[in-house]
Amino acid sequence: MVPRSDVAASATDTDAVTDTDTDAVTATVTAWRPRVPGVVEVFHAHFTEYAYPMHVHDAWTLLIVDSGAVRYDLDRHRHGTPDDTVSLLPPHVPHNGSPVTPDGFRKRVLYLDLTRLDESYIGPAVDGPDLADPVLRRRVAGLHDALAGPGDELEAESRLTLIAERLRGHLRPSAAGPPPRPDRTVAQRLRELLDERLLDGLTLEEAAGELHAHPAHLVRAFSSAFGIPPHQYLMSRRVDRARRLLLEGGTPGEVAAGTGFYDQSHLTRHFKRLVGVSPGRYRLSSR
Repeated sequence: MVPRSDVAASATDTDAVTDTDTDAVTATVTAWRPRVPGVVEVFHAHFTEYAYPMHVHDAWTLLIVDSGAVRYDLDRHRHGTPDDTVSLLPPHVPHNGSPVTPDGFRKRVLYLDLTRLDESYIGPAVDGPDLADPVLRRRVAGLHDALAGPGDELEAESRLTLIAERLRGHLRPSAAGPPPRPDRTVAQRLRELLDERLLDGLTLEEAAGELHAHPAHLVRAFSSAFGIPPHQYLMSRRVDRARRLLLEGGTPGEVAAGTGFYDQSHLTRHFKRLVGVSPGRYRLSSR
């Protein structure tokens, strides 16, 4: 549900466009296109009075509401977004949207192309677009966090793969099948591949192609075998290398470039998460 007229310009790659409308209708919008296969657009918005007219998209609309609530019509049926609900609106099906409360609503939306969910899922999504699934809700929120800046594409791709798998399970429960058995062989091969590509990195699709395995199977097998998802393993290895280079006197900027991070801020974010202090403070602590 993107009112394109509220976006000041077209966003490409990871460049975000933010537009704040201070007229009678208050609207704050941020939109960008990340470098993650399957994600057409990321859209964050706060609307107080704006009501969407009936419209369609050519992509899936994956919506979570962080405050307030949205009321919408889909295929001539009234729906809403209660707490902890994930709404999945299918492509090509008209829908609208309006705030339920006087304070409006804050929402985060992912627009997904048909490579993640094909058109055969449109019918089930029309019948049940609002999914009360706290696990799915947390995963979608985590994906938004991973998409917030460049450098975490492997994490975002891994999270999106598991989200798409869970959505398919909701829309076609019988197609989900039994949980896969742990596969330590493919997990070990993926770890070796991550070690080889520590600096350059790789996408989940590239890993799946090289190892001849489904992306979701790779993530689950690795996590089951080693107790950590692939993207966290890669970042842990990079932070370990960054620690050694910092203790040898490298500056945070130099170390970021030499350990596979997108930039210094990307290094700082993951370094603080794993070490508890910034790279600069860690370097100054060296004796």
